[in-house]
Amino acid sequence: MYLYKATCPEIPNPKQKGSRVQGGGQGVIQAQGLGQGRLVRHTSSGTGPRPYAPLMLWTSNKPNSVVELKQLEEFLNFHSLSLHDTVKSQTGMVYRNLGKSGLRVSCLGLGTWVTFGGQITDEVAEQLMTIAYESGVNLFDTAEVYAGGRAEIILGNIIKKKCWRRSSLVITTKLYWGGKAETERGLSRKHIIEGLKGSLQRMQLEYVDVVFANRPDSNTPMEEIVRAMTYVINQGMAMYWGTSRWTAMEIMEAYSVARQFNLIPPVCEQAEYHLFQREKVEVQLPELYHKIGVGAMTWSPLACGIITGKYENGIPESSRASMKSYQWLKEKIVSEDGRKQQAKLKELNHIAEKLGCTLPQLAVAWCLRNEGVSSVLLGTSNPEQLTENLGAIQVLPKMTSHVVSEIDHILGNRPYSKKDYRS
Repeated sequence: MYLYKATCPEIPNPKQKGSRVQGGGQGVIQAQGLGQGRLVRHTSSGTGPRPYAPLMLWTSNKPNSVVELKQLEEFLNFHSLSLHDTVKSQTGMVYRNLGKSGLRVSCLGLGTWVTFGGQITDEVAEQLMTIAYESGVNLFDTAEVYAGGRAEIILGNIIKKKCWRRSSLVITTKLYWGGKAETERGLSRKHIIEGLKGSLQRMQLEYVDVVFANRPDSNTPMEEIVRAMTYVINQGMAMYWGTSRWTAMEIMEAYSVARQFNLIPPVCEQAEYHLFQREKVEVQLPELYHKIGVGAMTWSPLACGIITGKYENGIPESSRASMKSYQWLKEKIVSEDGRKQQAKLKELNHIAEKLGCTLPQLAVAWCLRNEGVSSVLLGTSNPEQLTENLGAIQVLPKMTSHVVSEIDHILGNRPYSKKDYRS
């Protein structure tokens, strides 16, 4: 049996200030000399503790990195594991913490908006998820409203068919628009609980890793929202909760309510982020991250396909802008601002050529260069697009400060916080 003993040298142990602390069982734990957070073996012989040998590398205040790696490798080899036998080392995928939580997510995730249950067939959806998973992507995002719940069904069917370990996946869904009835939408306690149950049934899952509030709800008190999210987490229906399209003030209010009533605060905000949409992710969210630990999961890195350059000579028939429900996108593309954006994309394409990548890869890597972004959600309609976008991982090391400055100069839209103005 292993016990975690967090010792504090400034505070003497109760009853005794010596080297031994009386335990409740047959064994004892020696406190003197142990580093904070040491793992020790609880012995039954009463002869004192024996530090767990492979973990002794953490006891020194100035560890030798070479020794650490060697001892850790020996420890893993003993258990038929290896430092190199990991998804990260095999695929080259980069993983980041979701906000200041301990959840590790791939820096690129796969979204299902428009595509699953709509633009693509179930077979293509399976191909996309397979390519993503085999490339190291562990984050898959959906929502109850996507294709009227069909996107969740398709995602769940694929996970079940592929027999992927649930523990290797990070599945996220969003709640707000659940149905036509007044009680089937919004962020009331009733809909959060019933809506999440419905999502889990459609995906054939016991839990999601993150449940998002897909919109702010002015009709529901913030305390009710936070209490409901805390409830579904405590019930094992979700691991974390986050927000989507919320303002910084609304997120801060949720955090304050959580702290006031000892509830669980949000860990992440889903926000639109691309070359032409920057202020929220670059100015507002960094302050929230440093103050309350809320991270950023961004979507639409290619601005609904605008940044791919496919709209340069018009609207292709198979594109999103050609769909009836995306008339707003078509109007945006043909507008004066849209034409200016196309001109800037031509200049950015020269930078992409110098870096040896495509314009979409440059755009995705540009999003990833922001360390405040935990993960970028990709939305693609065919395997070729997905493979191309995943290649942004190789472009990321090339995003030097000089390259970023070049991009900023072309865009001319870098946002500045109040601190920047004063400096």
